[in-house]
Amino acid sequence: MNRRKVIVVLALACGSFLQPALAATESSAALSHVLAQAVQRGDAPGLVGLVIDRNGVIFEGAAGKLSPSRPEAMPVNAIFNIASMTKPVTSVAIMMLLEQRKLALEDPVSKYLPGFDNLQVITKFNEKDGTYETRPAKRPITLRHLLTHTSGIGYAFSNPIVARLQQGNNKMEWEFPLLNDPGDKWNYSASTRVLGLVVEKITGETLEDYYQKNILKPLGMVDTSFAVPADKQSRVVMPLNHAGGKFEERPGQPIPSTPTPPYRGDGGLYSTAQDYGRFMQMLLNGGRLGNIRILTARSVRLMGLNQIGKVFVTEQPAAVPALTKPFPLGAGRDKFGLGFQISEQGPDSATYRRPGSLSWAGIFNTEFWVDPKTGIGGVLMMQFLPFYDDGAIRALREFEAQVYKGLAPR
Repeated sequence: MNRRKVIVVLALACGSFLQPALAATESSAALSHVLAQAVQRGDAPGLVGLVIDRNGVIFEGAAGKLSPSRPEAMPVNAIFNIASMTKPVTSVAIMMLLEQRKLALEDPVSKYLPGFDNLQVITKFNEKDGTYETRPAKRPITLRHLLTHTSGIGYAFSNPIVARLQQGNNKMEWEFPLLNDPGDKWNYSASTRVLGLVVEKITGETLEDYYQKNILKPLGMVDTSFAVPADKQSRVVMPLNHAGGKFEERPGQPIPSTPTPPYRGDGGLYSTAQDYGRFMQMLLNGGRLGNIRILTARSVRLMGLNQIGKVFVTEQPAAVPALTKPFPLGAGRDKFGLGFQISEQGPDSATYRRPGSLSWAGIFNTEFWVDPKTGIGGVLMMQFLPFYDDGAIRALREFEAQVYKGLAPR
């Protein structure tokens, strides 16, 4: 039996493998109970949770079914569409190119991609007919603006103006006038998709090839790709809609069995909690996992520092309610680094992730955080819409609270 299988078996046996950071049996059983309760309450039909520290996996468990229409129990190595949890991988790729001096954070995007000159900012917008007035942007969009989601670009699902502008055309979000001057405001956006285009432009490789060669394979992320091989598709959790108290399968395209471009830097990867835990562990260890170094410790520290100054992460509205509810947690308080939301001190800091934690999520309710202060990280994977569904957030908060409740004093 290999080491990964040993971890799975022992973690599911309620904690005999747990590191001293968690009170072994009690904490493992409590976390398993949290997952089971989420399913029993109807928060999710199935989910996978994993907790890591700098040395490895300290909890791993699953509950519920792979699908409401299938009898198979949810396996701990289930494969999820992690959507925007692709973004941190793209951000790491940008930092790798920065270390190689192939780019600079203050470089204008127009240095690498056409269409980013002569930017305009919307000053007046008519929601009824989608008309608008503009003025020239005060400054160009830089790579730093893209990494911090302060570029002025938006997303249609979480911004009513962009949603209206996209009606009746096939334009990408960054092809419209900006919502604000670069650097002035935080708007969740397709900025990281543009960063993916920059990675491909600089390297001359597709994102799949570059990520596999430089990030995924070196970290041992064997189930992470923009496609799922046919012999692994039985482990895929199909996305669902949650409405009217029911979970129903979404009509969708077949999952690609071989990677096929174009790829997106802001979404599209499939992965497991186990694989993503290795990525998180690399961040906790300052860019290194075992003998493999992906980034320098300095770059990881830089990614985790406030990069938006006096600007705050702001609540994003539900422009398309079927896809999302307002998000994220920490809005109005938290900051943003180079690819990650940074938790700030708040009234719930003693219960949940500590200040300085780095996090983000995927639209199908996959969530993760990395907490350098306590040296742990957690990932909880579900697979349904809308994003920030009440049940999904309840499951996340209870899982997170139990992780910290089980921490032994350090």
